Amino acid sequence: MSATSAMRRTVATIALLTSAAVAHAATADRQTFGTLPDGRAVDAVTLSNGHGMHIRVLALGALIQSLVVPDAKGRADDIVLGYDTLKGYLDRHNYFGVSVGRYANRIAGAAFTLDGVRHTLTRNDGDNTLHGGVEGFGQRLWTITKVSAGPSASVTLTLHSPDGDQGFPGNLDASVTYTLAENDTLTLTYSAVTDRPTVVNLTNHAYFNLAGATSGKSVLDEWLTIPAQRYNPIDKGLIPTGELRDVAGTAFDFTRPSRIGARIREGHEPQLVLAHGYDHNWIVAMAPAAAPRPMARVEDRASGRVLDVSGTAQGLQVYTGNFLDGTIAGKGGTLYRQGEALCLEPQTFPDTPNQPALGSARLDPGAVYTNTIVYRFSARLAKPARTARAAPRKTDATSPRQ
Repeated sequence: MSATSAMRRTVATIALLTSAAVAHAATADRQTFGTLPDGRAVDAVTLSNGHGMHIRVLALGALIQSLVVPDAKGRADDIVLGYDTLKGYLDRHNYFGVSVGRYANRIAGAAFTLDGVRHTLTRNDGDNTLHGGVEGFGQRLWTITKVSAGPSASVTLTLHSPDGDQGFPGNLDASVTYTLAENDTLTLTYSAVTDRPTVVNLTNHAYFNLAGATSGKSVLDEWLTIPAQRYNPIDKGLIPTGELRDVAGTAFDFTRPSRIGARIREGHEPQLVLAHGYDHNWIVAMAPAAAPRPMARVEDRASGRVLDVSGTAQGLQVYTGNFLDGTIAGKGGTLYRQGEALCLEPQTFPDTPNQPALGSARLDPGAVYTNTIVYRFSARLAKPARTARAAPRKTDATSPRQ
């Protein structure tokens, strides 16, 4: 082969590889999803990769409206609960897929003391504050500030929370970036800064069902692994008691893969009775990490879908959709029932502002709060159970006739 021919072949090969890379590069598409009653448009950004995975993020609540993931046979399904239209999200505040804050989870008595000053918050969960109060971040219209495509596709959304918002001190500027990579990894990066000492705890509240959001199947048949040796017991208000209890020998032991529903109906376990199922924080560590570490694995062995969750937070709140009562018509008109979703929320421990023994949720001026969550999806067919070959049957004079 001549030098000229070799060069032409090399150029052609590079062009082919470049074309293939462009064809499989992740894409980002922005459109309008609906309009708020006050006339403001709610935009949506859809991120897609070359493997058939898609995520649609709404500016309302910086929420995950859909997350389409192929199964082991290549069939793609939306695996998060939610609504098909904006009206559903406006009519009912179920926290479907939203970014929750200023403080995810519960703060007891809707108040906390910081630097000797008592801050009273809005109450929206009995006597407590849940997910930031009456008008938490999940109900706000965030601003889409950046949309990118390329090897990975991403969207960044920001929100300004003024001093005194829902009772929290300090002006807080929060952001979240969703990044979809070609290896079927979805990364959520939350950050926040303040001009006054405050508390902050941001996370995502996606309701996962790996069988599909409209499948009608229970997540209780999915398998869960949590690499945590302890969890936070709760009181009747679902507030941590302050105890760090070992999971060994209890219905809360998921250190090895276990079917979610295997022990959830154990009536002799007071913690399951109080929460109507699982609604507890597992202690992955006592402090945040610099880089994401394993927090959970979920497997739907029928579809083959697997979700691996890692993150930098110290706790993982696990919620089994205990208050889905069959009256909520979601995507495709599907009625969502108890046990048809699993929330996995990497976060600071609940009620930490009132329980310093659990750590600190404090954010000071000049510091940057971060919480990184990584969802890694894969799919594999379950191996068929091996059938043992029957041993030759022995007969003798004492063997009964069949």
